Amino acid sequence: MMPLRLTRSGGTAVPSYSDVQKAVRVEKFRIWFAWFCGGWVALGIMNATKDVRIWSVVTQIVFSVLGILATIAAVRMTNALNKRAERERRAVLGDDYPG
Repeated sequence: MMPLRLTRSGGTAVPSYSDVQKAVRVEKFRIWFAWFCGGWVALGIMNATKDVRIWSVVTQIVFSVLGILATIAAVRMTNALNKRAERERRAVLGDDYPG
């Protein structure tokens, strides 16, 4: 993941507002693209084991639980990224910026 490296004082210059937006958009895309790809892999494995009696049930249960956990993790990561981006936007635009 590309970290949001924004400095307020000392170090390098503070990026523009559009730089912050681009970095957030890229990070969100990476999070949800990984979630989507993981879902397709899980569906492929579940489809491959559908004719094997007990493994079919086991893989469906395991991947259903993992899918729910992955969704929760992706939402939490997106929310944390939104909070961090809001702090950085305020640093770039100033504390008095509404929104």
